[in-house]
Amino acid sequence: METKQVGLAIEALVRTSGAFHQRIKEDATRNGLHVTEFSVLELLYHQGRQPVQKVAKHVLITSGSTTYVLDKLLKKELITRTVCSEDRRITYIELSEQGQHLMQQAFPEHLERMKQYFDGIEEDEIQTWLEITRKLGKAARKGERS
Repeated sequence: METKQVGLAIEALVRTSGAFHQRIKEDATRNGLHVTEFSVLELLYHQGRQPVQKVAKHVLITSGSTTYVLDKLLKKELITRTVCSEDRRITYIELSEQGQHLMQQAFPEHLERMKQYFDGIEEDEIQTWLEITRKLGKAARKGERS
């Protein structure tokens, strides 16, 4: 593969990612949230109660930043925090009733807005794109080279 093609592919990926990040940020702001807060709520909405460490890994932020974001969500009464009774080193986070209500309204609206950007793209194209981006992500995380 030519170096120029790789550069163009990376540029396209970064620009596309940035454009989607901006749309997600707008949706988060529409709901009175920062994009990182929205990401945490989305994780909890889809996967339920999670240990803090998994939340940090999913949202791709440091443990210090995770504490800050979770504290903000606690203050907004959108999540609850529970210490594990078997292992006090583990703390679980889950949506509060208010957080659940917010996400039941906000996430479907968000998803509908995101779907519009995929108009005109066939399902097989999306599947191919998913396979390619998974391979790229795996290689980038491992620092692999061929």
